[in-house]
Amino acid sequence: MSIPSMELNNGVTIPVLGFGVYQTPPDETIAAVGSALSTGYRHIDTAAAYGNEREVGEAIRRSELSRDEVFVETKIWITDYGYDSTLHAFTKSAGKLGVEQLDLLILHQALPDEFDLTVQAYKALETLLADGKVRAIGVSNFMPDHLARLLDATSVVPAVNQIEVHPYFRQSELLAVDSEHGIVNQAWSPIGGITFYRDGSHGSTLEDPVIGEIAAAHGKSPAQVMLRWHIQQGRQVIPKSVTPSRIAENFAVFDFELSADQLAAIDALDTGVRGGPEPEQITRENFGIEIPEP
Repeated sequence: MSIPSMELNNGVTIPVLGFGVYQTPPDETIAAVGSALSTGYRHIDTAAAYGNEREVGEAIRRSELSRDEVFVETKIWITDYGYDSTLHAFTKSAGKLGVEQLDLLILHQALPDEFDLTVQAYKALETLLADGKVRAIGVSNFMPDHLARLLDATSVVPAVNQIEVHPYFRQSELLAVDSEHGIVNQAWSPIGGITFYRDGSHGSTLEDPVIGEIAAAHGKSPAQVMLRWHIQQGRQVIPKSVTPSRIAENFAVFDFELSADQLAAIDALDTGVRGGPEPEQITRENFGIEIPEP
């Protein structure tokens, strides 16, 4: 089946459901992405900092799908911020992926204490967009104040903001701010994976009784219910897995619909507790890693 798409603010379309490879070891990436593409996924999300761009590119080539059939997204890491450095970071990522043009290129984090570098990095993305090297640009993990500062200093509104969103951390204010600016909310950890591989006060979203009850009512899994929750609320989602059965399960979310009451019940599970690092703690000193050449 074909996946429904959504339109970004510059007219480019992206599938509402993508496939993520965060923390997927390089030696497992080719098989995982290959399984996803065979299942029907047509959007792959990676990042320079994941260390698996080369394997993502190889999996796409092995699939024998034409280049325009797969929406390829990657991210610039903070170590490569700054105008010239970011232009070169594009060259590194494109080289590893084996593509001449990226469908979506985003900044992986804001650097609150060096925001001038963040702005210069985004201006490099604007140049790449104008030159046709990328089809759309955006950001990741940007909070409302980061977005306000960026919008004041640049000319292209980000097409997406990739952020942590799941039933235990909905980020409702940020979702609203993005939507007000026409920025698509792209959910990482959409089924709350971060709640079960890091300590969480509420345990695993997959074992939540509210989600479990809704899943039973539809004959679906908790993961499928959470993905459906995102999609019905207008978010683009990028679940990840290396298990073929889970990859297929996460894809099968277009044959049922949650009621307004069920959506509200999931919204009510929000704890306000972030699983990822606090955005204000992101510095090159704390999180700097060298991104190798192709």
